[in-house]
Amino acid sequence: MHDQPLVEALARALLARGWMMATAESCTGGLIAGACTGLAGSSDWFERGFVTYSNAAKTELLGVPAALIDAHGAVSEAVARAMAGGACVHAPVQASVAVTGIAGPSGGSADKPVGTVWFGWCVNGQVSAERQRFDGDRAAVREQTVAHALQGLLARLGAPG
Repeated sequence: MHDQPLVEALARALLARGWMMATAESCTGGLIAGACTGLAGSSDWFERGFVTYSNAAKTELLGVPAALIDAHGAVSEAVARAMAGGACVHAPVQASVAVTGIAGPSGGSADKPVGTVWFGWCVNGQVSAERQRFDGDRAAVREQTVAHALQGLLARLGAPG
């Protein structure tokens, strides 16, 4: 697991605060949760993962308004923010990370090419979001998404990566 040093740093940062985290994943299908729970002792800081691949799952499990998805598309800043915030509302956690994107090889458009990923983070009630575009095949996009999601949460916790 090449994300292990990053996961270990995230674990230390969350444990130092006595916080728990959750993930809300679309394009990664649970890979971020898998990276976190691959570390022994993760039950002390990892609470749950939501795999919300469909739009209906985003609405049902995270409370993302269907109208928001209709207005902006599932791969958007608004939806990433709503997913991150929803994870903190629907789980007893102080921190979350959400990802929604187009891993490919199909599904892209001129506005949202394959490799486009929106990230959302919620840390102690503060939600932030960021867009990235990753190159490579489906596996490479998903792998880069996992690393960026973890790095982003670690940075927002004020911890060194």
